[in-house]
Amino acid sequence: MNDGQEIFVICDRNVEKLAREISPGSPLLPVTADEAHKTMDTVMQICRWLLEHGADRDAVLYAVGGGVTTDMVGFAASIYKRGIRYVNYPTTLLSQVDAGTGGKTGVNLDGYKNILGTVWFPEETRILPGALRTLPPRELRSGAAEMLKSFIIADRDNYQKAVALLPKAMSDPDSLAPLIEAAAAVKKRIVAQDPREKGPRRLLNLGHTFGHAIEWYQSTCREGAADGSGRLSHGEAVAIGIVQAARMSEDMGIAARGLAERIARDFASCGLPTELPFPAELLEQAIWKDKKVEHGIIHFVLIRDIGDVIIKDLNDLHLHTEQGLPANP
Repeated sequence: MNDGQEIFVICDRNVEKLAREISPGSPLLPVTADEAHKTMDTVMQICRWLLEHGADRDAVLYAVGGGVTTDMVGFAASIYKRGIRYVNYPTTLLSQVDAGTGGKTGVNLDGYKNILGTVWFPEETRILPGALRTLPPRELRSGAAEMLKSFIIADRDNYQKAVALLPKAMSDPDSLAPLIEAAAAVKKRIVAQDPREKGPRRLLNLGHTFGHAIEWYQSTCREGAADGSGRLSHGEAVAIGIVQAARMSEDMGIAARGLAERIARDFASCGLPTELPFPAELLEQAIWKDKKVEHGIIHFVLIRDIGDVIIKDLNDLHLHTEQGLPANP
């Protein structure tokens, strides 16, 4: 910001050094930014810290970290003194292509993803050159899932480029810059049409019905995935959800046979999981409590082809149990 307003920095404690370099001398609060701490308790911690440090309504928050950080800081900004400004500095691939833009903020409640939140747009989203170089390969792969999601929604050409480039980019993340810009552009176009998610913006939920259900089950019912390798990340869960959506699309006659196999093969080449880690019936409770369900209807995103998706309102999924989909209780 260049208007002389006071800046307050909230960062994932894992990137504290970087955050201090962004705004030297500004008050800084490091927080634990993981799904277990993505709660109202952390948001209240941020708000109390702002109050203690005398932040007024002209203050600007800098959110430095991944999607959990930008979600929580954006939420705190939206409610502190009825709303103050914030700027996102996304440091992960996932947040650069998805969570750092769009204005959605939120925290989890009882293991359910982003049940509490607001729509509060950042003043800016600033991509940090070189930030991705510090990430382990699994973090990059997690972000790759959201990147591929954006291209499946509305950019067939860049989907093909991403599938070809991503396996090599794990050792050269700087090469992803054009794809990051293209994926963010897809989201920005859709959000501009529908900032409050009453129509087209729901397309951005591709893969998230199953993805969020997987995350809920892991956080409330199990310590990790079925193979014992540990919990799936958000991006990994979304990748599985996209494959499930493709299989369901084929089953409903919306997509040609072979689409799901192609997407699964492409995702696997990028190091992403493609199969449910446990039986789908165990995800039933979370699927029907997802925030995308309204009056017993799921606004489910289905895939006609790469670059062509639709929203279908479903109130009963029992016809698709051969693909592991539960019926509405």
